[in-house]
Amino acid sequence: MRNVWHELSGLLLPVVCAGCGRPRTELCPACAAALHGGPAHRVRPSPRPPGLPAVYAAAPYENAVRAVLLAHKERGALGLAGALGRALAGSVRAGTGRPGGAGPLLLVPVPSARSSTAARGHDPVRRIAAAAARDLRRRGLPARVLPLLRQRRAVADQSGLGARQRRANLAGALELTAEGGRLVRHGLFRHGRVILVDDLLTTGSTLAEAARAVGEARGAGRQPSVHGLCRAAVVAASPSAFEINRN
Repeated sequence: MRNVWHELSGLLLPVVCAGCGRPRTELCPACAAALHGGPAHRVRPSPRPPGLPAVYAAAPYENAVRAVLLAHKERGALGLAGALGRALAGSVRAGTGRPGGAGPLLLVPVPSARSSTAARGHDPVRRIAAAAARDLRRRGLPARVLPLLRQRRAVADQSGLGARQRRANLAGALELTAEGGRLVRHGLFRHGRVILVDDLLTTGSTLAEAARAVGEARGAGRQPSVHGLCRAAVVAASPSAFEINRN
């Protein structure tokens, strides 16, 4: 019912840019350019959590970009998924190097808690990942979304937690789904490039936990193997992660 209400409200309520409030457009050219108008960059949180793979982001999480992400995630502006997916696709391309790399791009979204998905009426990361895969395929890059991860246990709300508290909160929280385990046993990761995807990077704890879960399922066990297994891509990252990379 909530998705139906989102669609109906889009017809009945005045349309304004989610980034700046400009009337009669869901995303104005200026805010779209802030989101995906430039090249994606490697980002590094500080402190960097153990096991975090290389992460690429399209834009700093501030101003219009922050407003657009929140509109899609918390206010159900589902029409923004295409623009966010385009930004995520740019991050994926930056993280995978030359287009001629071996194997398809396997986008593994970080799972949302069931309670969050139910409250929002949609899974924002999975929706953005699907849009990113479509954008990549239009560019001639084989890509598919594989929702291989699930929460093993409940975690506390991350807001207000520091980097160390977030690592402790998420430690051991993710695991492969039954289908994910089956695909791993059948050699899925030997034939494709695994990209962990999320909407936002702050401390990096969530992506580090996702990399651990995937690496553990492969029997990687050691950090170098986990780093070699996959990379990560996000729509946006905290401005400090961009600044650290520049320095």
